[in-house]
Amino acid sequence: MGECTELEWAVQVLVNNFDKYSSRCCCCKNPRRISKKDFRKMLSRELNHMLTDTGNRRAADKLICDLDENKDGRISFEEYWTLIGGIASPIAQIIRQQEQSVKLTK
Repeated sequence: MGECTELEWAVQVLVNNFDKYSSRCCCCKNPRRISKKDFRKMLSRELNHMLTDTGNRRAADKLICDLDENKDGRISFEEYWTLIGGIASPIAQIIRQQEQSVKLTK
């Protein structure tokens, strides 16, 4: 594969981050999931600048509960992707507002 675009690189980083904190259940056929403990670790290490209360166990557990659609106590890649979208959407809105205010001041 040749040079990655910025978007391809960003997706690779997100997938690698999931893999860094996830593990397979009992056998290789089961999809990778992030345990509650490792999810808390990921929040405090990887998202401490974007999410408040990453060190707060109750806040992290609530986030896990909200993301864990199938209620298996672990975060799948799809559930992880919901977190990424939830973080990216407000950031995109802030960036657009900043760009708009710069245009208005010119």
